[in-house]
Amino acid sequence: MNEYDFTVKFNLKKSLANTDDFIEKLYAGGCDDALIGVGNKEYVALNFIREASSAYEAISSAISDVKRVVPSATLIEAAPDFVGLTDAAKILGYTPQHMTNLTLENDSKFPIPVYEGAHSIWHLAEILIWLRENQTHSIDDTLLDIAQTNMNINIARGWQKIPPDTQESIKALAV
Repeated sequence: MNEYDFTVKFNLKKSLANTDDFIEKLYAGGCDDALIGVGNKEYVALNFIREASSAYEAISSAISDVKRVVPSATLIEAAPDFVGLTDAAKILGYTPQHMTNLTLENDSKFPIPVYEGAHSIWHLAEILIWLRENQTHSIDDTLLDIAQTNMNINIARGWQKIPPDTQESIKALAV
């Protein structure tokens, strides 16, 4: 068994009348291994440190626990997944400058961002795999398992937004 440290964020679809009662219900519903953050009363983020045999088991059970307490909750994001260079550096214990240097020194080989703009965004799993394979960096297997699982969950979440009658034609474009 490993400990998996991850965050899941949900839209609750309605404003919470009593935040304390809601948090108590989450704890009673199996989320007693999470720090719960409620900023906007329609959104909740839960940072879990959960023991399980795999990241998938840890993350899927956490999502199920939340959905059991709040069946109407919609998953927004599983993290860590989407990261900028500064986020990746922090997760890996590097300086932001070191991450920037890695991208500049390996421009044609560094993973392609999922969003390129003023602040580009990558899937953390792709950066971790690249670092392990191309830079011989020691990457924690548990972190990689979490990042890959979260990437798959977030991709699947996005895929569900595509109308079923156009999924095959859209999939053909993405090769």
